Amino acid sequence: MTEAPLLLVLGGPTASGKTELAIRLAQHFRTEIISADSRQFYREMKIGTAAPDAHQLQLVKHHFVGNLSIFDTYDVATYEKEALLKINELFEQHKVVILTGGSGLFIDAVCMGLDNMPDVEQHIRDRVNQMLLEKGISALQVELQQIDPEYFAQVDQNNPRRLQRALEVYYQTGRPFSFFRKRQTMPRPFNFIRFTLSPDRLELINRINLRVENMMAEGLLEEVRRLYPHRHLNALNTVGYKELFDYLDGKVNLETAVNNIKVHTRQYAKRQMTWFRRNKDAIWLAKPDFRAIVSTFGERFGVQ
Repeated sequence: MTEAPLLLVLGGPTASGKTELAIRLAQHFRTEIISADSRQFYREMKIGTAAPDAHQLQLVKHHFVGNLSIFDTYDVATYEKEALLKINELFEQHKVVILTGGSGLFIDAVCMGLDNMPDVEQHIRDRVNQMLLEKGISALQVELQQIDPEYFAQVDQNNPRRLQRALEVYYQTGRPFSFFRKRQTMPRPFNFIRFTLSPDRLELINRINLRVENMMAEGLLEEVRRLYPHRHLNALNTVGYKELFDYLDGKVNLETAVNNIKVHTRQYAKRQMTWFRRNKDAIWLAKPDFRAIVSTFGERFGVQ
């Protein structure tokens, strides 16, 4: 049996069943869960991000769920630091800790560390920000797709800050953002094993459609209406909120807005899978197979 503590990593696209499976695994190993879902950090966005509900939070203690406000400034480097501190703290009481979420960048930050990106001068930051203000996010998307199609295929294309960062690095160095992402693993004081859920395409589409319908029934429109005065904030520039902001702005009817959420969520899930496929060491599962994970974990580390 290994002496190092163990991090069980459970990734996968939105609506693939990670939350329920992670809770069951945490109960089995008598441990706690670290969330790596950057959308679920914000306490004002419970319904639209499918954050664990009150009952699920009572079943197993979760960390980094609802820990921020949409008004807070937060980035992956801060998350890496805080998550590692919390994980090491939990390892003082637990042999196994669960890390789960759909944000591949945040999972990679914990498991492997962040890539060493070059500094960017302020005038370049201002240049890219001015492009966003004058021409909108579509201009950033077109530019990045042309200069760095590799990263464009992986990034959340509706996250302006991610697009800005990639363009800033390119304008500073003349090299694409993907050039600097060498993925050199940083040493960690724990062992980890990755499991990635990869449902059948049609099954995932059905799960996404059902989830969106359930969100609407649970009050997503009312949640979005409360947040409408703050729709300019970066945290709210995400699927499920933008589409209903368009409805509240009178740009589309409600049926179209809901359908757009389904379509954009499917597109987001596709980008998530593109990211996860980069991890050659992951064990892929077509369904949330609790027994397969426990069995594999036991064979690898001798922990049942």
